[in-house]
Amino acid sequence: MRDSTERQDKYYVPLWHKSNLTVEEAEAYSGVGRTKLRQLSNSENCPFVLWNGTKRLLKRKQLDEYLENMYSI
Repeated sequence: MRDSTERQDKYYVPLWHKSNLTVEEAEAYSGVGRTKLRQLSNSENCPFVLWNGTKRLLKRKQLDEYLENMYSI
């Protein structure tokens, strides 16, 4: 029988390789706080949010582009 950590390591994907990130992953990846990411992604015109039912995912590449073009958030 396999150890649970061994199973987790088998499917581990680094954040910079994921297409979509949870708010918590995006916080760790970008350095932008969870509250600010939620506030930005609540907008109907947000270019980097993807809703899967009620689950909010952030499109990593579009989030990168958005942050690169911002002076302040």
